Amino acid sequence: MKLSQFKFDLPLNLIAQHPSKSRDEARLMVVNRATGKIEHKVFRDIIGYFNDKDVMVVNNTKVFPARLYGRKEKTGAKIEVFLLRELNKQNRLWDVIVDPARKIRVGNKLYFGDDESLVAEVIDNTTSRGRTIRFLFEGNDDEFKAVLDTLGETPLPKYIKRKPEDEDKERYQTVYAKYEGAVAAPTAGLHFSRELIKRLEIKGIKFAEVTLHTGLGTFRPIEVEDLSKHKMDAEYFHIEEYAVKIVNKAKDENRKICAIGTTTVRAVESSVTAQNHLKAAEGWTNTFIHPPYDFSIPNALVTNFHLPKTSLLIMVCAFAGYDLIMEAYQQAIKEKYRFFSYGDAMLIL
Repeated sequence: MKLSQFKFDLPLNLIAQHPSKSRDEARLMVVNRATGKIEHKVFRDIIGYFNDKDVMVVNNTKVFPARLYGRKEKTGAKIEVFLLRELNKQNRLWDVIVDPARKIRVGNKLYFGDDESLVAEVIDNTTSRGRTIRFLFEGNDDEFKAVLDTLGETPLPKYIKRKPEDEDKERYQTVYAKYEGAVAAPTAGLHFSRELIKRLEIKGIKFAEVTLHTGLGTFRPIEVEDLSKHKMDAEYFHIEEYAVKIVNKAKDENRKICAIGTTTVRAVESSVTAQNHLKAAEGWTNTFIHPPYDFSIPNALVTNFHLPKTSLLIMVCAFAGYDLIMEAYQQAIKEKYRFFSYGDAMLIL
């Protein structure tokens, strides 16, 4: 399929700028692949579509405050530094994106905080906007992390046209977030409240946790018309044995296995045995799922409403069928569903 097939007209006012009042009160579109039926519900109604011993697979990655604002030495020019990942803990080396990039060269020093308490030196160029920087910090790891937490901002995506607020520290994070490393939230999981999870568990639904640290590559624009030529940025993932046992038992018993979000799908589909079962693994994945694709693990999916021509929309079309998803998206626009990270949800059965 071609990239241009995934274009649609999205009114910008449908891109959610704030989360719903309560996590599980977002709207939920339910799409049935077998019948083509589309229903309009509230997210907490999801409990009615699952039974005892069904499984939900969630991504327990945790977002860290990845966006810093600093000043360049001598000129004092304001520079945005977006932390992507830590390359070397001992030397405090980080892979980052800088903006505006044209002003930042190897050897430049950057100062952060009103008192310039944190300093970094640019030591390498990686991509057009990418740099490797070394933080010059004398304290221990906990003290360094505390400084980053103080100076860093919740990394809301650029389509959210406002400054982060205190509320975002909690709401741009799933209630089951555990392992820090993501620069973007696994947004389908944002709809689960602790109360809803408890109700699902009481009904007998099992939860299996995997980890995939969402990077900016998830949102990087696809610049090739031929989808087979697109290369995803690699993202770290980890699947433990206990999750494997839960998922494979459900698979053997023909239960529903519902992936909560596209990042969860990428994690589990990156670690599959020859018998199409899940296996424990840790490493990096650059799996790009596009039609046609045979899914090995999930047979249901919760996802948000995505922007045109994105890898996320393309994966959802691979899962549910291009025509059905495009029809569902037209209904979503007509019914004024909220799109993107803080938007409403879709359940595909």
